[in-house]
Amino acid sequence: METISAAAAYTLKFINQTQRSIFLTGKAGTGKTTLLKEIIQSTHKNVVVVAPTGIAALNAGGVTIHSMFQLPFGGFIPASNVDAHVTDRVKFETKDTLRRHFRMSGQKKAVIQNMELLIIDEVSMLRADLLDAIDFMMQSVRKKRIPFGGVQVLFIGDLLQLPPVVREEEWQTLRNYYTGKFFFHSHVVQQNPPLYIELSKIFRQTDDQFIAVLNNLRNNEISQEDVAVLNQYVQPNFDIKSNKGYITLTTHNAKADTINADSLDELNGKLISLKAEIVDDFPDKIFPIDEYLHLKVGAQVMFVKNDLSFEKNYFNGKMGFIESVSSNEVRVHFPEENKTIDVEKYEWKNIRYSVNSMTKEIEEEVLGTFVHYPIKLAWAITVHKSQGLTFDKAALDVSQVFMPGQAYVALSRLRSLNGLILLSPLRMNGISSDKDVINYAQNRADENILANSLQLETRKFIHNYLVNTFEWGDLIQEWRNHQYSYNEDAEKSEKSKHHIWAKKQASIMYELETPSQKFISQLNKLFSDQKLDYNYISERINAAFNYFLKPMDDLVYEILWKLEEVKRVKLVKAYYQELLVLEELQIKAVLRLLKAKKMIEIVVTGELICKENLTSPEIKNYKVNKMERLREDFKKANMTLVEEDPIRERYTSKKKEKSATPKKATTEETYELWLQKNSIEQIAELRKLTPQTISGHISKLIEAGKVQLTEVLPEDKIAELAEAFSGYTEASLIPLKDKYGDKFSWDELKMFKATLTKI
Repeated sequence: METISAAAAYTLKFINQTQRSIFLTGKAGTGKTTLLKEIIQSTHKNVVVVAPTGIAALNAGGVTIHSMFQLPFGGFIPASNVDAHVTDRVKFETKDTLRRHFRMSGQKKAVIQNMELLIIDEVSMLRADLLDAIDFMMQSVRKKRIPFGGVQVLFIGDLLQLPPVVREEEWQTLRNYYTGKFFFHSHVVQQNPPLYIELSKIFRQTDDQFIAVLNNLRNNEISQEDVAVLNQYVQPNFDIKSNKGYITLTTHNAKADTINADSLDELNGKLISLKAEIVDDFPDKIFPIDEYLHLKVGAQVMFVKNDLSFEKNYFNGKMGFIESVSSNEVRVHFPEENKTIDVEKYEWKNIRYSVNSMTKEIEEEVLGTFVHYPIKLAWAITVHKSQGLTFDKAALDVSQVFMPGQAYVALSRLRSLNGLILLSPLRMNGISSDKDVINYAQNRADENILANSLQLETRKFIHNYLVNTFEWGDLIQEWRNHQYSYNEDAEKSEKSKHHIWAKKQASIMYELETPSQKFISQLNKLFSDQKLDYNYISERINAAFNYFLKPMDDLVYEILWKLEEVKRVKLVKAYYQELLVLEELQIKAVLRLLKAKKMIEIVVTGELICKENLTSPEIKNYKVNKMERLREDFKKANMTLVEEDPIRERYTSKKKEKSATPKKATTEETYELWLQKNSIEQIAELRKLTPQTISGHISKLIEAGKVQLTEVLPEDKIAELAEAFSGYTEASLIPLKDKYGDKFSWDELKMFKATLTKI
């Protein structure tokens, strides 16, 4: 992050070096979204991001709560042996019904079992009962009767913005179990309060008077003086049409839609309708913007995303005017800067999470994409849809009664009072914030609490991390279950042929139980001292690592070898799956050993505990290297068998394994695939994007000098394009396309133009 506040720095440390759950909040414009991205990028933990709605999940780069935890829609009663109160209008689940009807795929279970950090964004909308349902499901899947099954949770949101929706008929039942509807009213939070961290540095506003008014409005402390300050900006006869660059904020969708449609109608010129490019699975209920974008030259538009490029030409909420538009080109003019830009399409991804079988890391799998110009008509917008946007100029239509927090949301979209117009006077009634939220805000931690808590929680985290590294109870039990699952008398059973192998391997694990428990006792004693000697602890960890790694590592090799044998045999799918469970647990235990050694090195040297420092090529490629060695050994030992019956993935998923790599810019992902000699069409298929979108990436790569035009187009076509562009000085390609028609495609024109503007 370019600028990071003390609260943001503390949040990053709490996430990476403690197990403490956090509630991260902050006023509008304090950088919650920026910090969320930083956390996802820097954490060494297996992270999953969820949100209450499809749009919120899409914006956060995650999935919905209901899809992740396979929860039915409806209320949740946090009890067993109670009537579920099902009627025509209301449906409730209970612990019993969730347990009974709950069905979850193996992939989702694996994600929940491997999860270390759960981020819940837009938590203001999260109902108390839904959070208790999440807690119940996580405890059930992870088989740990502790909050969220032992997963750290980061709650992010501004409680004074969108509240949870609970219908009156639902509340008649839920009031018997909850004192309120917000996430902090849930049983799990009441019994295990997260640390309350508030981002206070405001990046959106710099006007001290405006900031003071917003703070008072937010905290139910708005005075007559504050109202008087705001009402100086009342202009009931303000003409939005003759004052370009202003957007009207209203409380109703229909009103905003009508203003936009009428304003577009009044413009002369041809109406151009642009359709989103949708590939594979992207449900319409989570479309981030309308599928069809209707534009004319002169239309007032705003951007709905931040510019990801180096130029940073626009931000979420920036206003401009359509200078030229066609089916393949949109140019937006910013009058105040006297600047015009070509708008590039933005890619939204519908994802699901899975666990990489090589690294045991949680990864995102793209199910489908929605690609469109990140703009929308901007003569009007609802307060609800304006969340997260920043405006320089806005006219507020506050004639309707506001819900709690709505006045604050509307006003806080503005950078300063200079850009404010009130279409009617602000009145005191109907703008108060929820009292429960104001009371909960008293729990916010000051810097002293944060500093002391971080020290204690970091010590506890390192202690638990090291102890859990050598806690192999579940793994030993799995080996025990496996050993005694063999029927040695069943001579015809394929599985029984391997019982001696299982007994031998299990005994190795049993022999490690006593020394591992002794070492855990030693660690507990070392961490019980008031003053920790991390250098000595590091010595003991290294000694234990050298003692335990070889037998644990050998067991991984043995299981992988057995899997290679078994997958050549028919009708042993159940046995193969049992071995996969052992493989999963054994590899996780070894990877944890490798990471524990790395962790204590970081602690001793005083480096930051983060993703970058807590990995190594050995950890990243552990299973890949093991498999390469095994296949070489297997070939030598079973040359004839391999030739007669090549390795078949009889019982394993056909899905191609990817190595875990950090997220890259979309053009970089395309560039890597281009370097692998994939065509534009092949890249589009691999990335679930259209060839047109990939061609756009190639144009940018040509502009950056990474791809040569000769790699994409034949020499004769390039010569023709050079002749067409000779003496052409227009910024827009529309006149050129009109002149040459089908002789050149839009992609060819854009690629050649990119050679003229190389970085």
